[in-house]
Amino acid sequence: MPIITAPVVTPEVPEVPPIEVPEIGFASITYVDPTGKRWPMTDLTAAWYTLAEGVSGLGAAPYELTSDPHPRGGSRLRHVQPQSRSIVWPVLVKGADHMEFTANWRQLARAFTRTLREGPGWLEVARPDGSGRRIAVYYRQGWDGQGRTATGITWDSAVLTLWCEDPYWLDVQAQTVHRETGTGVDYLAPYPSVSSSQVLGATTVMNGGDVDVWPEWHITGPATSISFTREDTGQAFTLDMEVTSHGALLAGETVTISTDPPRARSGTGENLVAGLNWPEAVLWSVPPGETPVVFQLSGAEAGSAVDLTYYPRYETA
Repeated sequence: MPIITAPVVTPEVPEVPPIEVPEIGFASITYVDPTGKRWPMTDLTAAWYTLAEGVSGLGAAPYELTSDPHPRGGSRLRHVQPQSRSIVWPVLVKGADHMEFTANWRQLARAFTRTLREGPGWLEVARPDGSGRRIAVYYRQGWDGQGRTATGITWDSAVLTLWCEDPYWLDVQAQTVHRETGTGVDYLAPYPSVSSSQVLGATTVMNGGDVDVWPEWHITGPATSISFTREDTGQAFTLDMEVTSHGALLAGETVTISTDPPRARSGTGENLVAGLNWPEAVLWSVPPGETPVVFQLSGAEAGSAVDLTYYPRYETA
């Protein structure tokens, strides 16, 4: 059966002047607020920038270890639990006069504090080679001036604490695996051949990160049933469209399956999670390294496709 693959699409990382940052070396830093507005943090000619001295929390994720006493002495590790992290982020804000400084101070304060009402912002770290990582952040505390003589007139600095519910950094470049049916051929032309009503995708997924990733699957119809198997563990799940209120997936219709949190939605927003083969279904993760996977669409025709998308996750920036 003809299988069409597509190249990985690599989004551009905007250029921001790099500075030397504790724990990570030279990097360009950008804060992206919940509205998507980008605030460069390492441009020393701008009206605000990061004060490298005092930055912390960019290293390896914090962990809580659970252990049991061992009868021969010492302990044995029973469980490792990643913990949320805090990032300390000093920022200098200035202006040509008091009113310009005040406007800049208020705008940047709102850019961070709005994460408590509108969802997380993102702290992005770009390297000179064009690679980048980011982490979702919420404002916790620290947007206070120094309160010393001469501060608060045309300049001041704040030492922010940013809280990260997920302690791992995400690659800014999504990794994608694409499989699509080709056009069917005549059985006897140019020689005997067999086509199938299924899209079979057997491939090796490469996770170049440090920890497991939880992928998202995007399926384009037509299809009646969708199955995904992680071959090294045998973990699998199936979404049977015919037992859902939506019915079989028609040409051009789509379904998106998220593994974390578990979710299945049609392109029009219908909740299809009841169509998963519970309780056997395991919405599996992809560990670091190479993982053999198979995905299959029943009732597929030309145009049916599967896209697996994930962002590698890292311990450090």
